[in-house]
Amino acid sequence: MRPTAKFSISFGLVTIPVAAYNATDSSTSVSFVRIHTADGGRVRNQPVCSLEDVEIPPDEIGRGYKPDDGDTVVPLSDEDLDALPLPTAKTLTILAFVAGGDIDPLQMGKGYYLGIDSPAAAKPYVLLREAMERHQRVGLGKIALHGREQLAMIRPMEGALVMQVLLWPHQIRPMDGVLPERQPEVAPSEVAAAETLMDSFGELSEDDVHDHYREALEEIVAAKLAHREPEFPAGEEQPAGQVMDLMAALQDSVRAAKKSRGEDEGAEGAAGGGGSGRSTKKSTAKKTAAKKTTATKTAAKTATKTAAEKAPAKKTAAAKKTAGRGGRRAG
Repeated sequence: MRPTAKFSISFGLVTIPVAAYNATDSSTSVSFVRIHTADGGRVRNQPVCSLEDVEIPPDEIGRGYKPDDGDTVVPLSDEDLDALPLPTAKTLTILAFVAGGDIDPLQMGKGYYLGIDSPAAAKPYVLLREAMERHQRVGLGKIALHGREQLAMIRPMEGALVMQVLLWPHQIRPMDGVLPERQPEVAPSEVAAAETLMDSFGELSEDDVHDHYREALEEIVAAKLAHREPEFPAGEEQPAGQVMDLMAALQDSVRAAKKSRGEDEGAEGAAGGGGSGRSTKKSTAKKTAAKKTTATKTAAKTATKTAAEKAPAKKTAAAKKTAGRGGRRAG
């Protein structure tokens, strides 16, 4: 794997020379080419000069910057960009350490693996990695990459350091017009049913994170080349996205999730009752305790009654014994 950039990480007075490697591969994603529908010929983008209307060779293509206030384009050479007074051109200076959860996921951009660029960088590299792991923090800084300055986050991952390019805050659009004007009210029972549905979801499997779309597309292409019909494995039909009774949909979803995992559907009422399996267990425990209490009370009453019946019998026996003694004395 070839590095895409080399720079140094500045951590206080500690400098760590690193090389950045692409952590993602966009070439494996599905992409299409444009064709002429009449004859199937490729439609190409030709670099054409807008003034001369002729195709330009690659060695004559340079950079230009268009200000926001007009159509003028200012040419910029590599020497102009190298002369920019940016300390981030060759160094990523860590400005702060924050919790990873403080970073807005909307700002996450391209990721890079960071490796040491010299043997002397090994110890400070490991030092920074272990300090962030123990402190549970990520580093934030700025770095100039591919002709522009960008925010960057450095974090430890599986024994290495990873850099994630971040968007600037002004690049995140506001949510104007996204939320409904009138917020609907959701009943507590509906929220509880949704939580039950969430609990019924299992862990992600390898099949869940597999690119089935790419496989299906490759099958279509292979079928066209072989002049045959494409063959696809039979799959479950996905329900149409229609608005229906919310509670009924949640209950059906819980049953479907349990059925897909082969679980017993005896606890179907958990979602419909607005509670979870835990509340069902508590209710059963309360009923059992109530039964035990009733049995205890019944046993106590029986014991009391039996004792009451035995007491007169003892008194009668004692009276007879006393009377017998009196009779002998009188004789």
